[in-house]
Amino acid sequence: MTVKIASFNTNSIRARMDIITRWLSDTSTDILCIQETKVQDKDFPVEPFEDINYHCVFKGQKSYNGVAIASKFPVENVISGFDGKGDDEGSRLICCKIKNINIINVYIPQGSEVGTEKFTYKLTWLDRLHEYLTTNFTPGSPLILTGDFNVAPERVDLYDPDNLYGSVGFHPEEHKRLEKLKSWGLIDIFRKHESRGEQYSFYDYRIKNSVKRKMGWRLDHIWATEFLADKSVTSYIDINQRLLEKPSDHTFVVAEFNL
Repeated sequence: MTVKIASFNTNSIRARMDIITRWLSDTSTDILCIQETKVQDKDFPVEPFEDINYHCVFKGQKSYNGVAIASKFPVENVISGFDGKGDDEGSRLICCKIKNINIINVYIPQGSEVGTEKFTYKLTWLDRLHEYLTTNFTPGSPLILTGDFNVAPERVDLYDPDNLYGSVGFHPEEHKRLEKLKSWGLIDIFRKHESRGEQYSFYDYRIKNSVKRKMGWRLDHIWATEFLADKSVTSYIDINQRLLEKPSDHTFVVAEFNL
């Protein structure tokens, strides 16, 4: 069977529910990992997902961060945060098992500006993510790491690599940590299937006509261990959703696997 998995930074789930539910119904996506829900758990919009037959697990907070996973299949072994209890970065990391696949959905800190405490926090967060993988999983297991990484890995992944090199999101210290994650045993599924440039998942609201001018970044990712990467058949970015009225500044990234 083919399983379709997607990632989407919604930039407020309650503001994008119509976009999300319509997209899920139109595309028959099996699993959607969502970031930046910006809602407390008690206010999470469960019913719209249930109405279209999706299970939903989530961990959030008021106004900031927040992660969720919506699935057509039963969801097992749900934990959040580095501690597994939701107390340590719970609104930035949620993990579960679906069809015997470990899925880790992350919203990695943006980092603000190089040289600030927030940038150091981002680098430390990436180090902790590597430690989390090493402690809890093995590269030989079926595992997907997905979400908003807030890093463009390569020059082809942003619109102006020469001028933006060294800035937040395209900094050598960030790249060093992404390479460490890859070396643990992960493969960038999008780049496995797509070599072209100008394929971006994020377009800044502040840049006028950024989508039409192709001024974007590939910040949202689906990575997998070799076991699953070998079963992947395609990966793409659905740019059309970024052109809708009142969209998120991100759009959907999709990968399909023959399982």
